[in-house]
Amino acid sequence: MIGEQVGFVRAVRVAGPGREFLPTPEPVDLVLAGGLIVDIAPTGNLRPTGVVLDGEGGWLLPGLWDHHVHALQWALVADRVPLGEVSTAREAAAIMALAPTDDEGRRIGAGFRDGLWPDAPSLDLLDGVTGEVPTYLINADVHSVWMNSAAFRREGFEPAASGVVVEEDAFEISRRVNAGAPDAADRAVERMARAAAARGIVGLVDLDMTWNDEPWQRRVVRGFDTVRVSYGTYPQDLDRAIAEGLRTGDPVRGATNDLVRVGPLKAITDGSLGTRTAACAHHYPGEVGNHGLLTVPPEQLVDLMTRATAAGLECAIHAIGDLANAHALDAYARTGAVGTIEHAQLVAHADIPRFARLGVAASVQPEHALDDRDMTDAIWAEQSAQPYPLRALADSGANLRFGSDAPVAPLDPWAAMASAVFRTRDGREAWQPHQRVDIDTAIAASTAGGSTAPAEISPGALADLVIVGADPRTADERGLRAMPVRATLVAGRVTHGA
Repeated sequence: MIGEQVGFVRAVRVAGPGREFLPTPEPVDLVLAGGLIVDIAPTGNLRPTGVVLDGEGGWLLPGLWDHHVHALQWALVADRVPLGEVSTAREAAAIMALAPTDDEGRRIGAGFRDGLWPDAPSLDLLDGVTGEVPTYLINADVHSVWMNSAAFRREGFEPAASGVVVEEDAFEISRRVNAGAPDAADRAVERMARAAAARGIVGLVDLDMTWNDEPWQRRVVRGFDTVRVSYGTYPQDLDRAIAEGLRTGDPVRGATNDLVRVGPLKAITDGSLGTRTAACAHHYPGEVGNHGLLTVPPEQLVDLMTRATAAGLECAIHAIGDLANAHALDAYARTGAVGTIEHAQLVAHADIPRFARLGVAASVQPEHALDDRDMTDAIWAEQSAQPYPLRALADSGANLRFGSDAPVAPLDPWAAMASAVFRTRDGREAWQPHQRVDIDTAIAASTAGGSTAPAEISPGALADLVIVGADPRTADERGLRAMPVRATLVAGRVTHGA
């Protein structure tokens, strides 16, 4: 049924937002038309019309969104050497020494986390085992790249003794290694989108670090229609976006459907935990004076957000450390901008209620809390702010929007929900269990509108739907992560399963 337009969904149990409006928890039928839900009634009370999708008693939710993805970077991960399990710099270098080269004669690895390694990356270590083959190791958080001398020469960068470049230099290296033939890139993104649909995804926010308008124009012309996309623009392209009339919510130019739309201005205002560059009120352990980096000064941020808002662009402000979050919230207060803070990993207690007061959504990645739990306990042990404050934000009335930051974490909304609800993975005890959220909040945060304005199963709503094989509201942690997805529909059209 892939690609078919469904007119009738039979025998599903509503498990997500909207179920509270139904008179019974028993299975219902839905009539779909024009990409919308037009009627709902207990099974057997509506006349089937058009293509019928039999839900067979499965559980129905609004289609899921990932609110923070680097689409091309995630699509290319499958072609790179996985480094997520390495525990030392020496081990990572040894793996890369044996790695195959790509079509351009490079070795590219991705996903390492060196925050707790007992040894440090160095140029000499990597040179000693990789020789003259340009070799790149991209950190899981993409805020640093470890390279050998051959790679430094290839890119025209002055080599550092550590072999590591960070922040904007790292982003530039990532942009270069991600650049490739458009046909191959678009095929990779389409594969990524189909895999996302297989996990119930109907939409994503693409924050690839490039001029995203051009590739998305190209992809829709070529027929991309698997998921909805809202794509970001970065500060270096803000003037171009304004000159070309890009406004948040407008369909991408040349579109034959309304699935791909202009998204927010994305500004990265500090670094990351793993690279010890997240901007924090207190210094990092053993590094007196190192409070991280504010990569966009407060006045510059206000200027960017003012210009974006005046041009009709929403904002998505990367802030990980508590100092960066405070400055981002200040900028929202001063500019009246609409949008999100991306990550919000360490937030001062006094700043938590400001999200709701200012109407700023917290676009968070629950899997990061478990990926970073050991680093957080070690590197942020002396910080007084609250790390990964999901429950505190929810209780304050903030709008939570869940995502993955893929490729930093896999693009899987069920993993995000499991991490948020249970705060554990791999059998470990729950980490900071007081910051758990309930499953209804997690489901709502995984829909288009977020936890305080979720998409609903109701007449008049978009027919962006997912049918799963178990009740997510009663699933345990492992069951939630392994949730079987039977069918995904975008505007009533089947994009997965069925």
